[in-house]
Amino acid sequence: QVQLVESGGGSVQAGGSLRLSCVASPYTYWCMGWIRQAPGKEREGVAEIGNDGNTQYADSVKGRFLISRDNAKNTLYLQMNSLKPEDPALYYCAADPRRCSVVTAYGGKYKYWGQGTQVTVSS
Repeated sequence: QVQLVESGGGSVQAGGSLRLSCVASPYTYWCMGWIRQAPGKEREGVAEIGNDGNTQYADSVKGRFLISRDNAKNTLYLQMNSLKPEDPALYYCAADPRRCSVVTAYGGKYKYWGQGTQVTVSS
């Protein structure tokens, strides 16, 4: 049974940093990503990383967020710096055995999803 368990969410002041983690079991997948959803808004792909290390970011987080993975630990990370008032959301970890380009072509519909971790930013 596939499980994705996120952690690291919390409350931080604007300009602060948080690091999200996602442990995948029983193993990691080719494409892994972070997707967020704020109340009343659609889900937004934040960042993705392929098993080859290639990354993609939403324009809204470029230069502030960094996605990485440690396959030996089956863990995906999202380092979030310079957090802004528009960043609060429920952040989901997602995984898919297909290449990220395929996942993107199908509208970011990852096969597996975590339960999400809440990020709050106070101004």
